[in-house]
Amino acid sequence: MNNELDWGDYRIVLQIADAGSMNKAARLAGLSHPTVFRRINVIEAKLGVRLFERFRSGYRPTAAGEEIVAIARQIADLTNETERRLSGGDLRPSGVVRIATTDTLLHALLTPVQSEFRRLAPEIVLEISVSNEISDLSLREADIAIRPAAAPAEHLVGRKLGVIRQAVYGRHDLQAKGAVTDPDQPLAWIGPSPAMPYPQLHAWMKNHANDKMVVCRMNTVLGIYAAVQAGIGVAVLPAYLAGRDARLTRLGDDIDEIAVDLWLLTHADLRHTARVRAVLDYLANSDSIRAQLEP
Repeated sequence: MNNELDWGDYRIVLQIADAGSMNKAARLAGLSHPTVFRRINVIEAKLGVRLFERFRSGYRPTAAGEEIVAIARQIADLTNETERRLSGGDLRPSGVVRIATTDTLLHALLTPVQSEFRRLAPEIVLEISVSNEISDLSLREADIAIRPAAAPAEHLVGRKLGVIRQAVYGRHDLQAKGAVTDPDQPLAWIGPSPAMPYPQLHAWMKNHANDKMVVCRMNTVLGIYAAVQAGIGVAVLPAYLAGRDARLTRLGDDIDEIAVDLWLLTHADLRHTARVRAVLDYLANSDSIRAQLEP
């Protein structure tokens, strides 16, 4: 057996360590669970040491595993930095540009403008990754991220597209207008599930005692929006999503506590790449996106 590790071996170890579970690591690597399990067993056999402790809660690196993970991370950083710098040599706006965003932003802001961008830059293929988790641009999980944030990380560059304003919305036929703060007319609420990473909304719901009237919980904003459209109850929704929906009515003013900036971001090494620059410039100057974010 060849006992030397190649980059693929190091990468599998790093993916398992970062994911914390075999299933998630397999999903991120685009492999099956049995394949990843077999690979890690072969790697451990090559080295003659155990790299992970197996717990019910997941996989945790041993001391030897931590050493391999540290080396793998150094290799990944060097590889990603080299690829970013080389890709910056593009002169023509063509090729694939990977965009990471949320399902809600894709639905309301990005999908409506894609046909026009396709007409303006036919040689660019947009590869959109939808996730409510934050993609790591330094690890080349995406070239561009469009996401809400108080402030971007120091290693990222970009611009603020606008402010995501939020308010309470309900379907017209609920006849609930004005009842949001009326204790004699309690409303059925749709709220975030405990698994939804939205601390500001969780806090607002609790502080206003609306969490006690929740009849349905969702783990995505788009799911909450669909429940409001179905007439299940009222909920806090982004104005860019619900404000132009003729089926819904707005119940009250903007909720300032949960307003958040929307950022268009990329890694500093990619900002002069022709294909990335073309997408950044188009999105930053899109009248359609700007109009959706205006109050």
